[in-house]
Amino acid sequence: MLVTGGARGIGRAIVQALDAAGYAVDYTHRRGAAAGPGRAIACDLADRAAVEALAEAAAGAGYFGFVHNAGMPYDRLAAMVDQDQAEAVMQVNFWAMTRLVKALVRPMTAAGAGRIVLVGSVAALAGGRGNAIYAASKAAALGYMRTLVQEVARKGVTANYLAPGFVDTDMLAGYGAHRAKLEAQIPAGRYAMAREVAAAAAFLLSDAAGYVNGAVLPVDGGLSAAMAIQR
Repeated sequence: MLVTGGARGIGRAIVQALDAAGYAVDYTHRRGAAAGPGRAIACDLADRAAVEALAEAAAGAGYFGFVHNAGMPYDRLAAMVDQDQAEAVMQVNFWAMTRLVKALVRPMTAAGAGRIVLVGSVAALAGGRGNAIYAASKAAALGYMRTLVQEVARKGVTANYLAPGFVDTDMLAGYGAHRAKLEAQIPAGRYAMAREVAAAAAFLLSDAAGYVNGAVLPVDGGLSAAMAIQR
């Protein structure tokens, strides 16, 4: 298995869940490897040359599963978007993913088996103020997945999309002052734990999910099922 962004947060939880299930796991990191399971591969997904080198190495590694978890946040009103920053977000969240899938999908289809899981966001399913570029990058991944399924499903490969809501990770640490207000709007009344998202990813990578293909699985405590305006 190959997991991008596997040193922290959701990615780390996915690596741990896969290791517990008996899989050998490699994961990419940018800021430093993590203690515990998995083989660490240094790669900055914002660097196209680094992604190219990783893709070339991954093509011959015989990976059965791939999880694109690495992501770059970007909160900015649409009228204030900086194009350079927006393109950096798209590189990490979308273009790096497409390059790695390109490298991995041919060996998977040749083997007649493979699993691809894209960790997206509920932001791709419903709009949110100040979230245009991040949401667009995650929506691009969703559209890509739906087309990819048409190309690989008959060859034994599945591709699915996880849509986490608010998850208790370092990525949301900057919103600590707003946490109570945000949790009040989530039907479950709390943020998700990273291991809950990881459990969903592990299922989609398992033999039991062999007929689950092209699915969008929200892990958001009911957030995407709720109307924005409540009485």
